[in-house]
Amino acid sequence: MPRPLSPEEADHDARRSRQWLAGQARCVGVDRGDLLELGSAMAALTAAAAEREPVAVAPAPVGVDPGSPIAKPLRPELLRPLETNAEMHWEAMAGQGYVVPNDRFFVRNHSVTPRLDARAWRLRLFGTGLRDAPTRDAPVEFTLDDLRRLPAAERTALVECAGNGRYFFASQQGHPTPGVAWGLGGVGVARWRGVRLGTVLRLAGLTDDAVDVMPEGLDPDYVTGGVNLGRVRRPLPIAKALDDVLLAYEMNGESLPADHGFPVRVVVPGWIGISSIKWVGPVEVSATPLFSPWNTHFYRMFGPGHPGEGGTLGVQSVKSAFELAWDARLPAGAEVLLRGRSWSGAGPIERVEVDTGDGWRAAELVAADRGGAWQRWTATWRPPAPGRFTLRARATDVTGASQPDRAAPNDLGYLFDGVVHHPVTAA
Repeated sequence: MPRPLSPEEADHDARRSRQWLAGQARCVGVDRGDLLELGSAMAALTAAAAEREPVAVAPAPVGVDPGSPIAKPLRPELLRPLETNAEMHWEAMAGQGYVVPNDRFFVRNHSVTPRLDARAWRLRLFGTGLRDAPTRDAPVEFTLDDLRRLPAAERTALVECAGNGRYFFASQQGHPTPGVAWGLGGVGVARWRGVRLGTVLRLAGLTDDAVDVMPEGLDPDYVTGGVNLGRVRRPLPIAKALDDVLLAYEMNGESLPADHGFPVRVVVPGWIGISSIKWVGPVEVSATPLFSPWNTHFYRMFGPGHPGEGGTLGVQSVKSAFELAWDARLPAGAEVLLRGRSWSGAGPIERVEVDTGDGWRAAELVAADRGGAWQRWTATWRPPAPGRFTLRARATDVTGASQPDRAAPNDLGYLFDGVVHHPVTAA
């Protein structure tokens, strides 16, 4: 079977969705009938505007204590707890450099952060896309030391939750959606260091027949709607796996923190955050198409304008954020230097504009960031008098994609790209 040529997420997602619906794609460990039944239950929850997104409708996976889902300290000036997750406060980035420090990098957990022993950890590759088709019970194994002995690669890449900005569907547009109410802090850029996934696949005996690679996390099984969906996993086309995907063991010059995937995680540049599997252990390499609940029922676009089985998420949308507290207090009559960042999954940011109440004007872009994962910018403003004001920022990327005044709604609140109204008070 020829390999898929496109490493693009939307192309792969659409192809696998069609194959799943036709019964041509495979998911080990989950009965297709159970998934179809679960899909009906999720649709009902969505229609009822449930308060939690479909991947989190159960209070907690079976056997998991939900009391301590995150390992690192959640300092209130840096992070806002959101159920099993934590959102970065944007004001915590004021005065910081290009990357987000580890102590304030957002956390997206489906259950809890596992505590793993690096000495006992193994990367286990198996499947029909490898020479001699090793099985899950008898895989090709790599230790952490094995990975560290391989040629290292480093990428400065952005990771963003698909639901980042979901809060604004309700607060600005009057369209409440189920799910974690992320503001804009479910995103971060880090300097990731590790080994290329393609290097490891070739060492494991990759064949020309391989079409999909599916990394799987070592966090607890996810149970929802009475169905055990197993561990979080999501397939990649072999073209993407061999392109720029990293098996990262360092983050910003340090060993990966527990909440961010220790000892090894996958980093998939340009794809939605769920693809960058944390705490990776098993990796299936298959000569037949693969699917998982995380690309058939969850992380899909439902609602008006989308097909009944759900549309593809595609690339992350364009967003902009001020490095400023929500409802910040600023000095009236004094010049203020506003700082912010903009980003897009489709490519680098080309232009940013800011509105402080008197019309749109160009922001000043930080030259060193041009062509990077996100773009820092500044704009000066002198609040004319005491009172309440609304700040707005909008960006345009190199493809011409720009932020609209209103985001197109979808039932699960993904990919918000509207211009955010940021309130401040001058006094």
